[in-house]
Amino acid sequence: MRFDLHIHSTYSRDSGSPIDSILAHAVDIGLDGIAICDHDTVKGGIAGEQRAKELNLPLIVIPGVEITTTKGHIIALGVREDIPAKKTPEETIARIRKLGGVVVVPHPFKRLSHGIGDFSGLDVDAVEIFNSRFITKEANRKAGRVALEMGIPAVSGSDAHAVLMIGYAVTEIAAEPNLPAVLDAIRDGKTRVHGKRTPLRIFAAQMVRGWLRRVKEILGIRVN
Repeated sequence: MRFDLHIHSTYSRDSGSPIDSILAHAVDIGLDGIAICDHDTVKGGIAGEQRAKELNLPLIVIPGVEITTTKGHIIALGVREDIPAKKTPEETIARIRKLGGVVVVPHPFKRLSHGIGDFSGLDVDAVEIFNSRFITKEANRKAGRVALEMGIPAVSGSDAHAVLMIGYAVTEIAAEPNLPAVLDAIRDGKTRVHGKRTPLRIFAAQMVRGWLRRVKEILGIRVN
């Protein structure tokens, strides 16, 4: 099955992607599943999972969250409860484990995206070795090299902050079509990574929208 394991919705301050639009686009481009991983909240993932069921879509939605730790971001897949931000990576991982989630290190060597950097010694289930939001390939290449050296399963994600960015990074997962089986397959490394860079015009447009949003917030202009 083909999954995009790193998508942001309007529940992230830097994304303008409505839940229904995410789901519709994922189905349109032939994905079997997605993970909605908003910044420091599980609301988008839970909403996406519920909405997919309401619409009877042929899509597995993994509820998730991208958590801000003291050293960078960590993704939890398969959780439905918020995890406190600004804790150490070790504290964050312990909480994810308690909730039964899958621990993923996203874009570890993309410092401008709050990559965690060196993840050796951390108890993680998978590493995002391909993130489609990039200018140069080196951060992805380094993540792939280190994950291979450490024997940690690999995944990929688009890190989509706009609907048209979804699907540029795909993780093939060998599992039965249900959420527990998919999560177990990721832990077991039954994955294969594919992807290509998000077109620069789409990436640039998303970045400009983000900058404008931040400027409005600084100026006290209400942002919907």
